[in-house]
Amino acid sequence: MKRAKQSGKRRKARVVARAQLPTSFGRFTVFGITGRNASEEAVAIQRGDLRRGKAPLVRVHSQCLTGDVFTSERCDCRAQLEFSLRQIAKEPAGVLLYLPQEGRGIGLINKLKAYQLQDAGLDTVQANRKLGFAADSRDYEFAAEALKALGVRKLRLLSNNPDKVQQLESAGIQVVERVPCRPRTSHHSKFYLRTKKNKLGHLLAGL
Repeated sequence: MKRAKQSGKRRKARVVARAQLPTSFGRFTVFGITGRNASEEAVAIQRGDLRRGKAPLVRVHSQCLTGDVFTSERCDCRAQLEFSLRQIAKEPAGVLLYLPQEGRGIGLINKLKAYQLQDAGLDTVQANRKLGFAADSRDYEFAAEALKALGVRKLRLLSNNPDKVQQLESAGIQVVERVPCRPRTSHHSKFYLRTKKNKLGHLLAGL
């Protein structure tokens, strides 16, 4: 199933909130960003001045309640989130953009239904398709506009996903380098990661 085509104009984004955010990974500034409608919103956690020096290190991270919050080992989301924050904290400038695109864009309840299908033997791609969704329904056009609202037009991207690179570049963001995002993960997620490599084209050498 193909991703629906985007309509008309690019979706402009703007910063609507800003605050200091001390974390266990270091001190950051957190931004609330919205688009043209209520469904378009994101949170950015920034370190340093993104407009100065070399291209900042950026992670565009899709929300995963089960992984990010409940520390599920079915996926590598929490590991990637923490790895990214550690890497960004070492940089002069960087940002983690957090997008509400649960379950690769299908939403939380449908993601849990997909988990149920996976428990019955399907892989993550088969489960999404069984529910009538694309293997990956995520869209990064608004993510690109959110990054532009922060002053970012070129970056080094922490990602294993070539589709994410392509979508950001198509939306006007220059990806000068793709930096692998390969934290240590649980053996529970190996089957999931192999599926991402073999069926979604993620660049995961060694699996």
